[in-house]
Amino acid sequence: MGFLTKLKEGLAKTKNAIFGKIDAMLKHFVRVDEDLLEELEELLITADVGVGATEEILDRLREEIKDGRLKEPEDIKTSLRSILSDMIGEGAPLKLDTTPSVVLIIGVNGAGKTTSIGKISNRLKRAGKKVVVAAADTFRAAAIDQLAVWCDRAGVDIVKQHEGSDPAAVVYDAIQYTKKKGADVLIIDTAGRLHNKKNLMDELAKIHRVISRELPDACRENLLVLDATTGQNAILQAKEFGRAADLTGLVLNKLDGTAKGGIALSIRRELGLPVKFIGVGEKIDDMQEFDAAEFVAALFE
Repeated sequence: MGFLTKLKEGLAKTKNAIFGKIDAMLKHFVRVDEDLLEELEELLITADVGVGATEEILDRLREEIKDGRLKEPEDIKTSLRSILSDMIGEGAPLKLDTTPSVVLIIGVNGAGKTTSIGKISNRLKRAGKKVVVAAADTFRAAAIDQLAVWCDRAGVDIVKQHEGSDPAAVVYDAIQYTKKKGADVLIIDTAGRLHNKKNLMDELAKIHRVISRELPDACRENLLVLDATTGQNAILQAKEFGRAADLTGLVLNKLDGTAKGGIALSIRRELGLPVKFIGVGEKIDDMQEFDAAEFVAALFE
């Protein structure tokens, strides 16, 4: 099964929630007017597109109505497709120009950090990269064991210590191992605690200092993993983590499990960060680099 097919299946709930209802709604209108736009607004917000993004969509539709480009209700979806494509923007591949490069994985517990690391490791290995994973989430029970299982599935090395170890020490050990093995990419798991922002920031700062000291010239990606099923709460999480880390991109998980995948339509607008990967399933190959054209096609076709 190709990923576009998986993407269409994974986005089926969101597609039905947004565009199925839009189709049904448009049948009740003979012209494009404010009543139609008000109903469209409600549908978009219900699907967690977000208030700001919804307002932008409606403003652009009003411009098209005003200049005569949008006249018939059946033309709404064509206009929406163009507007959403612009709003989502393109994804961005990982910047892995140095050997080694570093990918720091951040996110709350339950967002899918562990599975994301396994899936990204698998993709990189299939692309010919030698990958090492650092198990630096040492505070959550069974986190290290879960990560080891996914690394085994992906066929990549893991550097770990016992539960409760200093995360920065794990990162130091992993960097030395990465150098010794001549690996291309070091992926670092981190703790997902948000209840104490100071501890989180201090821990990430220690990890960054170790990386800067031991690999001063390495390309670095700081990816935030978000659970799409949490809708607009995911954006709030992203803003919190953005204060603790210099984020470079997003991993949007569990799009197949929600009818509120509209978050993917607004998240770049809200955060100014590219979605680098999307996940639409639990299997190790159910993650792909984000492609805006494929994403919009999966929603409309």
